[in-house]
Amino acid sequence: MNEDIEFREAVIEDLPKIVDIYNSTIASRMVTADTEPITVESRLKWFDEHSIHKRPLYIITYEGKTAGWMSFQSFYGRPAYDSTAEISIYLDDDFRGKGIGQTSIQKAIEVSPNVGVKTLLGFIFAHNKPSINLFSKFGFEKWAHLPKVAELDGVERDLVILGKRVTT
Repeated sequence: MNEDIEFREAVIEDLPKIVDIYNSTIASRMVTADTEPITVESRLKWFDEHSIHKRPLYIITYEGKTAGWMSFQSFYGRPAYDSTAEISIYLDDDFRGKGIGQTSIQKAIEVSPNVGVKTLLGFIFAHNKPSINLFSKFGFEKWAHLPKVAELDGVERDLVILGKRVTT
């Protein structure tokens, strides 16, 4: 792993920065299905659903500066799916292209057994080739293709679900 990149458990004081980074990605129409900025208040419940022991939410720092965040999110909300989690990685514009995404996926794979996760999923728009390529580098495979399930600015978009079994 890159020594300049560190991960720490997010605390509530990080939530405004988490929301700022998330909101900065909305306009690109590449990484989120939200079409308008979200608020800190609207993310409080989401924040509280994370736990370092089961569904971590990490702040990612690069050379001591907040570069982004990574979260594990429960899949489908039913007990039988507890060992499956969706990972999300959001990076500040200034920190893209520095290997942080790769290190983040490595970290997710590494910590999965410690948080009871056997299967990781990535939900990625089909037109987001850089993210699909990144996940594919780590052995994620296309497990589902959902055609035209999102509409962004009048353009229908496909969603792909990439998956990887991380423990046997």
